Amino acid sequence: MMKKMKNIQRASWSLWFLCVVFATPIWGEPQRDIAVTIYNNNLALVRDVRPLSIERGIVEVKFTDVASQIDPTSVHFTSLTAPESVTILEQNYEYDLVSPSKILEKYIDKSIRVFTEGDKVFEGILLSSQETHIVLSDPDGGIRTLQGTSVLHIEYPALPEGFITRPTLLWLLQNDRAGRHQTEVSYLTRGVNWHAEYVAVVNQNDTQLDLGGWVSIENTSGATYEDAKLKLIAGDVHRVEERKPTPLYRAKADLAVSAAPQFEEKAFFEYHMYTLQRRATIKDKQIKQMSLFPNARVEVTKIFTYDGRQDDKKVRVNLEFQNSSEAGLGLPLPKGKVRVYKQDEDESLQFIGEDLIDHTPKDERVRVYLGNAFDVVGERSVQEHERISDRVREEEVEVKLRNHKDDAITIIVVEHLYGDWKILISSHEYRKKDARTIEFDVPVPKDSESIVTYRVRYTW
Repeated sequence: MMKKMKNIQRASWSLWFLCVVFATPIWGEPQRDIAVTIYNNNLALVRDVRPLSIERGIVEVKFTDVASQIDPTSVHFTSLTAPESVTILEQNYEYDLVSPSKILEKYIDKSIRVFTEGDKVFEGILLSSQETHIVLSDPDGGIRTLQGTSVLHIEYPALPEGFITRPTLLWLLQNDRAGRHQTEVSYLTRGVNWHAEYVAVVNQNDTQLDLGGWVSIENTSGATYEDAKLKLIAGDVHRVEERKPTPLYRAKADLAVSAAPQFEEKAFFEYHMYTLQRRATIKDKQIKQMSLFPNARVEVTKIFTYDGRQDDKKVRVNLEFQNSSEAGLGLPLPKGKVRVYKQDEDESLQFIGEDLIDHTPKDERVRVYLGNAFDVVGERSVQEHERISDRVREEEVEVKLRNHKDDAITIIVVEHLYGDWKILISSHEYRKKDARTIEFDVPVPKDSESIVTYRVRYTW
């Protein structure tokens, strides 16, 4: 019995020892650390910290797993361990990736083996390679043309020199301190973009919105950023660049959705920065969605507008709210699309319109255009046009507004003027919005018509 207990005790000590050995981290071993700052103009700044073994003297250092859409002129490399001991002599970006067509090009005038349908094998010197044909020189001196559609696979003696499997940064360094260096590489890359999206549900009386904000991040840069620190910059950042065609990629259709908003917002220079309060993995060819802020209940006003010069019949329907804490919000809103829904009699949400909003600071007004009113019609006409002199002219304008709804409404009539103008007479009070625009607030009872008339004098 005692012997059995001792064996159990030895086994327990052995198990404890194994747990200690395999569970204890190896202290002092630097780990890779990635931070990504994404701008909303198809641009990202990547900061990649990782350990590299660098020998003493003039040496080459390779850095893989970088974005394929990297801007090579923006790369910055430094040793965090001993920056004074490492001098950069040369920097290169290698992007000649392996592909079947490129391998064939490299094997022109070299021997290959071609396997075709019917278990046939042909060996010879590759003379030419096109999409539809492969031309070989047989060992006996003959020429053979093989249809590309019949080729199953091609066997090469070895991978040609100069090819790489992943985009690679390569430095030629002068290093005075041999050993492990914690290095930092930062660069700009295309192919990473973000934008805000808003989902709003309006109540039955069209007086309140439940507004939620989301962030959509699309990564087609050719790299995956594992467990990265994520920051988003909202604002119009100026860039000077040549216009070049950009490769088009199609992202995965699946969405990675975060359950809770975890962004911290603060002003940064003349922009706004949103920092995710946890790490996140941004996969290549992926669209990731995360909550930007909790749903907020916002006081809104439904506004009807009629601009006869823009559209002679349609009356636009808008929802307008003040982006203030008093109204229920008061947050800097990044540029994005607002989709608005409303419940019907069956309590099912129905889509009623969407609009794009620009970057909006707090305490500014937001107007969302949803569509045109079905039961409200406008009609604008110039009733009289009189030439007073060579430099003076007068017009009389009439605007008819018909409301076929069961409720009385107020329509904002927008009129565009030009030159030096003066309103001589008007059926309704107006306000001057700017030097070229006036607006009338026109009540229209239910199932009724209201008419606005005014006479304007132009001088030039």
